Amino acid sequence: MHRIKFEFANAQGQVLAGLLETPASGRPEDWQFAVFAHCFTCGKDIAAATRISRGLAARGIAVLRFDFTGLGGSDGDFANTNFSSNVGDLLAAAKALEERHSAPSLLVGHSLGGAAVLLAAHALPSVKAVATIGAPATADHVKHLFAKVEDTLRRDGEATVGIGPRSFNIRQQLLDDLDANDSAGHIGKLRRPLLVFHSPVDEVVPIAQAARIYNAALHPKSFISLDKADHLLSRPEDSEYVSATLAAWAGRYLGIMEGPPAAHARVDEGEVLVTELDKKFLRGLFSASHALMADEPVRVGGGNRGPTPYDLLLMSLGACTSMTLRLYADRKGIALDDIDVELVHERIHADDCAECEQRDGHIERITRRIRLVGSLGDGERSDLLRIADRCPVHRTLEARPVISTREVD
Repeated sequence: MHRIKFEFANAQGQVLAGLLETPASGRPEDWQFAVFAHCFTCGKDIAAATRISRGLAARGIAVLRFDFTGLGGSDGDFANTNFSSNVGDLLAAAKALEERHSAPSLLVGHSLGGAAVLLAAHALPSVKAVATIGAPATADHVKHLFAKVEDTLRRDGEATVGIGPRSFNIRQQLLDDLDANDSAGHIGKLRRPLLVFHSPVDEVVPIAQAARIYNAALHPKSFISLDKADHLLSRPEDSEYVSATLAAWAGRYLGIMEGPPAAHARVDEGEVLVTELDKKFLRGLFSASHALMADEPVRVGGGNRGPTPYDLLLMSLGACTSMTLRLYADRKGIALDDIDVELVHERIHADDCAECEQRDGHIERITRRIRLVGSLGDGERSDLLRIADRCPVHRTLEARPVISTREVD
């Protein structure tokens, strides 16, 4: 993926600082574009915004994230801003994106940014889908943050409020603007597919707000629970889950496949293609009609955006085993209701392996545990376990295939 500095002017002529995350492969004209709106008083570089944007870019969606007026690297005074100006900044970002690349087809908003995209979408005909993450239904929800200074605001017209570890100067006009944005009626007029992400344990924006969004919206609409996630999605795995599921959901409406579309055209039936998606471990895996990703865990320097190569190896063996068992059971009329196949790969010493006769030194062992569910007799269970060893991938691994490597242009 590539990160491009993206500055643009808002309606007041102030320069806002942004970053455009772009896919590492494919042509720009093949990409879909999104705008990401961050949470109240946050910035474009907050961990959740960064991880989700990069995750979408890895799946072929270029994402612009930026600092609202008066925050991060953007010009302006935060005290002069309000929810309406944030919506205006969003529209300016979409306009700049259209002028330089292509109009956004997806809007994503986190927390108050979610409330902003629900409103901004009405003015952007290019937008085909909208997603919110931990968002309130309306902007006035954040008024509780100013409860301790509300009297000062109404008396003096200005006050300093602490939000998290930081302090911000705000003015009476912010409260007035929030009061003016207390209706969810616009959500029912969105006329775009909507995906609502929310955690049931969110302590900043309660899940009742997600219910309010969902109930106000018309179909097509979807809800995904981010169980155990906090409001800021501070765990990497929560952000990765959002980006993966969001890309898969949006692909239906944006007309894209998961992964850079151009890669599929280069793959013939019966072959696979592996491409670099970053300069670390993230790889695109393509067949003629499917795409997924491989990566390494965060602890070894990866981004944990896909299974590891050994995970994929075990999945291949497990999938083939399960398919073979199902075909055999159906052919023989065996009442097999369900199949689970668990696999683990280990490097052990031959002395510790009871099945490894006539082997010395260190060996590699794959342990396969098969759970067969159904009204099965002992003979049927024995037959199924015997058939498991006859799955084609199992036989290929045992045959020690010759791997021929050569360079191509």
